Amino acid sequence: MSATAPHRAVRGGFALLLRAEWTKFRTVRGWVVATAAAALVTVLLGLLSASGSHQSCDGVCPAVPVGPGGEAVEDKFYFVHRPLEGDGSITVRVTSMTGQIRLPDLTPGNRRVISGVVPWAKAGIMIKESMKQGSAYAAVMVTGKHGVRMQHNFTQDVAGSPGGVSKQSPRWLRLTRSGEELTGYESADGRQWTKVGTAHLTGLPAAVQVGLFSASPGDLTVTPGDFGGSSAASRFAEATAVFDQVSLQGPVGGGTWRPDDVGVTLNPDGSAHHPGGFKESGSTYTVTGVGDIAPLSDGQQIENTLTGVLTGLIVVIVVAVMFITAEYRRGLIRTTLLAGPRRGRTLAAKALAIGLVTFVAGLAATTAAVAFGEQVLRANGNYILPVTVFTELRVIVGTAVLFAAAAVLALAVGTLFRRSVAAVIVAIVVIVVPYILATASVLPASAAQWLLRLTPAAGFAIQQSIPEYAHVLGNYAPSAGYYPLAPWAGLAVLCGYAALALGLAIFQLRRRDA
Repeated sequence: MSATAPHRAVRGGFALLLRAEWTKFRTVRGWVVATAAAALVTVLLGLLSASGSHQSCDGVCPAVPVGPGGEAVEDKFYFVHRPLEGDGSITVRVTSMTGQIRLPDLTPGNRRVISGVVPWAKAGIMIKESMKQGSAYAAVMVTGKHGVRMQHNFTQDVAGSPGGVSKQSPRWLRLTRSGEELTGYESADGRQWTKVGTAHLTGLPAAVQVGLFSASPGDLTVTPGDFGGSSAASRFAEATAVFDQVSLQGPVGGGTWRPDDVGVTLNPDGSAHHPGGFKESGSTYTVTGVGDIAPLSDGQQIENTLTGVLTGLIVVIVVAVMFITAEYRRGLIRTTLLAGPRRGRTLAAKALAIGLVTFVAGLAATTAAVAFGEQVLRANGNYILPVTVFTELRVIVGTAVLFAAAAVLALAVGTLFRRSVAAVIVAIVVIVVPYILATASVLPASAAQWLLRLTPAAGFAIQQSIPEYAHVLGNYAPSAGYYPLAPWAGLAVLCGYAALALGLAIFQLRRRDA
């Protein structure tokens, strides 16, 4: 009895402290109203931003292909193929890869096109489930600047040997199928083969398409801005590959090759806009293609409905600071500490109370902002990039945790400074200002990324729903909504700062008089 009674008293004591802090919060009407206002402004500003975003199409907007994993994809390339009814393989030699890139016009109407290939231009061999865009596939390829690769189902990429391809240094590629397992190989001489990778395509039917392909994403140019930021533009590019020594093994049907410009954009008159091409000369095949086979990042993202979070967060910071500094200003802190002589436990109870309150308010706000914001975006003709249910929950719940962690950090700062104005300014400077500087295109991309690694603003990474893909060229800058840390890692940085600041506040509170 004597051993367990103190333990129960401690547990009961902390619960009483937590209840007392909750009672303090709910009995101050200004704090309750301000917290509700933070949630409301988060929703309203998000809806306002969504209502101002319009996407127009000539007629009906085309459907966006969706890959096997549920992500939006770009599935646009030139494919020369034949049916394969079961297990088999395709082997080719690639002797050349060239291309064209359109640069900005020097004068209006004066087109400027140069020879060259973009880094992720790709050409090689592919086995694809069907000709439907977004269907499963595996491919082995040479690229413009990234050597040999094996890619499958849009998001998966495995590196082979580095280097380019030429008549003096050709590359042999091989892709074999055994049921649902596809294996890619490469060779420098056609005799000694090295495995590049293996893909398992669940549910792959017996009848598939096998053949040669070529594609080239646009040339991405990132231009530094006047104040350190940057802007990005993508311009037309195409790739042309020359194949020979083509060998097919297995039950391959159709005596001739069938060319298809997969996903080609059509002009109003029905003609192809930037078409690819295919030429056959004896046993040599030349394939020209544009487009890409990769995840799509062109579209609205669910976090675009959370533009009001920043304003709501500022209100939360003010409330959290006032939750402690008001007691110093009114001389009530001594009463609080007399009720809970163990100052660390008292401050921890106060932190837990404000953290729970702001988490609940943030959860309600982000849930409403995302749910209603998506409806507004779609009503305005916008395409929202699809994500998994887990990702959407991570964005919503993680943003609520962002609110709570920022509130605890602000409370700790308020305890250290004991002055409302100074504490609010410091909390905003360390949480909000780095985010604004990093995402407003006022700093070089490298500096912006370091801010979002090292400051509490790293927590905003929890809102990123579309990942950065190493095999997709893009403007992966904070100003474009991409963060240098993974979502949970970024949130952990903010939580770490909150825990450190709270520990320091407890230490200081124990050392000094109230």
